[in-house]
Amino acid sequence: MRSLFDFVVEPKGSRTNSKKEIGDKELLLNTDLQDHRYVNRVGVVVNVPKGDSSGVKPGDEVIVHHNVFRRFYDVKGNEKNSRSYFNENSYMCTQDQIYMYRRDGLWKPTDGYCFVKPIESNDMWSLDNETPFKGVLKILGDDLLQLGLQRGNVVGFTPRSEYEFVIDNERMYRVRSVNINIDYGHKRNEKEYNPSWA
Repeated sequence: MRSLFDFVVEPKGSRTNSKKEIGDKELLLNTDLQDHRYVNRVGVVVNVPKGDSSGVKPGDEVIVHHNVFRRFYDVKGNEKNSRSYFNENSYMCTQDQIYMYRRDGLWKPTDGYCFVKPIESNDMWSLDNETPFKGVLKILGDDLLQLGLQRGNVVGFTPRSEYEFVIDNERMYRVRSVNINIDYGHKRNEKEYNPSWA
């Protein structure tokens, strides 16, 4: 099956991340169907659309929007699948719902996105654990490379442009490349912030 406009993806593992294995025990982290934070965001591409130019290929692991594999309750209280649902193992998603793909063990963002790791706050008067609107550029595309940015640079981004993901046990923000507004250069004494739950 090949779509004209949508990618066909299947979830890697189950649709949710609400359970965690600890030793020989299973810990239930969430029982609320509505909570988007426990929806699986990692999928595997089955087919790409006919006119695709993103560089994503079948078999690539992808990071997708949380609504792709999501189930929710509608206004009448009925349990529903997202509009991406095709069948239990196949989901259709558009190119703007895929943020990054992994091939040969390396992550590469799709056009217009980058991933930034938060920086630990060193402000002794702040209650926040991380510095707001600032982070270390971890995964970037050709658009930012052409502007002279490099992996490991400390960058600033606009408020409310970050969206949290946990990728390979690292908490990062997905930020649109156009929302990167300052380059501080390579990190000096900044320390990356990764909470223990990630």
